[in-house]
This record gives sequence, structure tokens and C-alpha cells, in this order.
Amino acid sequence: MPRVVLSAFPMIDPETYRGVLASAVNEPVDIEVAELGSTERLIEAAAGADAVVTDINTPVTEAALDAVAPSVVVRSAVGVDNVDIAAAAERGVTVTRVPDYCTEEVATHSVSLLFACLRSLKPYDDAVDSGGWSWEAGAPVRRVSASTIGLLSFGPIARRAAERLSGFDADLVAYDPFVDADEMAEYGVEKVDFEGLFDRADHVGVYAPLTDATRGIVDADALGRLSEDSVLVNVSRGPVVDADALLDVLETDGIKAAGLDVLEEEPPEDDPLVGRDDTVVTPHAAWYSEEARDDLNRSGAADVAAILNGETPDGRVDPDADWL
Repeated sequence: MPRVVLSAFPMIDPETYRGVLASAVNEPVDIEVAELGSTERLIEAAAGADAVVTDINTPVTEAALDAVAPSVVVRSAVGVDNVDIAAAAERGVTVTRVPDYCTEEVATHSVSLLFACLRSLKPYDDAVDSGGWSWEAGAPVRRVSASTIGLLSFGPIARRAAERLSGFDADLVAYDPFVDADEMAEYGVEKVDFEGLFDRADHVGVYAPLTDATRGIVDADALGRLSEDSVLVNVSRGPVVDADALLDVLETDGIKAAGLDVLEEEPPEDDPLVGRDDTVVTPHAAWYSEEARDDLNRSGAADVAAILNGETPDGRVDPDADWL
């Protein structure tokens, strides 16, 4: 009987997996739910499993792949930065992800964070809660249509965000070495180089996957190119932005505010970016809607079923992909 181990992570719904696998696989499937969260727990809980459905907090390392020896690792999310893709490929282990389940949600959330910061919603709300009633509590606020908004990376989520931003009459620019200028132009976006993104943009949204090339790419130099009225939004991964550099530029009034759905450590412990008047922080929730969660689990379960049936799963990660 094939054995599938699911992380006991709130995003992962065992009942959806049971339903999909019961109807899609021509033999009974043993489904177990286990608390993961570390390589050691993964090895202990999943050794010998045919499939592992893992979460963001569980590193799937070379040692784990050797000990568990699964046929497939399903990363129940868009990103696969916690999975050793090269080691999996060397061992013939298929890695899958669900790349499009929350495109709409993350794009909408990123724009929401941007406007919450631009329109000073947090200081206004705090001021009213404290008995105030003055437009000056959030000053200065700049007109959106007079600004340039930059997008770091131009994958599906950034494209959907560009579509949402197009109605606000701001200029849009983007940096992505894997997307050509003509493709960006279809969305009304101008292609620029990395330095040009931060030189040209009044506000920047970070959508880049976490890779060796993007870790810490938004550093002190990049942030220093922004203005005191700028807003930085990050809905990708915390380590793409240098947290120390971001804190420094906020504390010295180098930018207006930051909207963050991701942090270097999640959940945070005494993170100085949390609780500030000039940050809006959400708990890695940009992905969430009830519809997105259902899509996530159905797609992940379908990938497990495909592997158990000897087929190629839709969410297979290409180990030779340029962005990895």
C-alpha cells in the first residue's frame, strides 16, 4: 500500500488529500499526518514514505532525501527554497509545487500593503484610536498617479499586480533578467536594469523567488536609491530583503514605510521590523483565501496521485530551471 505523509501544517488539508487520492488512485493509500518542522522530524516521521507533502518550515535536505527515499516531495506552496532540488534530481525524486493557486490573492495583498502604506492607514487608524481626528497624523501623503512603481521580478504574481495597478495611472517599471521588454510592454510595464529599478521607482514591490542569486539582493545600496517618500513591499520571501538594511533606512527616515508579508524568521521573535509605526506586517497570509487553500490541496493531491499512477505531475519542478 502506498504511504503518503502530510505535514500537520494549517495550509495542508488531510481530508482533501484523502478524497482526491481515494478517487484518483486505483489502490488504497495510507495517509499519515505528522508534525514536521525540522529535518530530524521529517526523517523520523516519513522514512520509507512514497510521498511527502511538506511545509515552508521543514528543510528537505540531501540527508533527508537519503533517509526517507520518497518518490515525490510535494511543496505545498509556490516556492521551493526549502527543498534541495539538485539533490532530489540526483536521486530521481520528483519535486512538485503549486505555482498558481494564489496568484490573485498575493497580487491583491501586495497592492493592499502598498496602499495601506502610501495612504498612511496605520498612523491614521492609531491616531483615531487615541482620540485624534486630523489629516496631519499621516502626513505627508503623495498622489499615486504622480509616482513610478517598480516590480522586482515579473512572474505571474507581479503581472497580476501590474494589471491591478494599471488603473491608478502610475508609471510601472520592472526588473527581471528572464523576461524580455516586449513581454513586459504587453502589461504597460517598462523593462529596466536592477539599479534602474531603484533609481526610477518611487515605490517597489518585491516578488522574486528566494534563490542564491536573490538572497539579500535588496540591500543597503538598493534601498539607498529610494527616496524619503518611498514604500517597499515584500510578498516573496523575507531573506530577499536585507532586514538590517531595511531597518536602518526606516530608522533614518530614508523611506516612508514598508509593507511586509514575509520576514527572515517566521514566526518572528523580537523582530525589530514588527510593531513599528512605519511598517505594516501580515503573517505570511498573502496567499490566503478559502478558494486558494482548496486549490492548493487539490493540486498537491493530484500531483501525488499522478506519481502513484506512474504519470508526470502537473506541478513538477524542472531542476534545470534558470530561476532556481
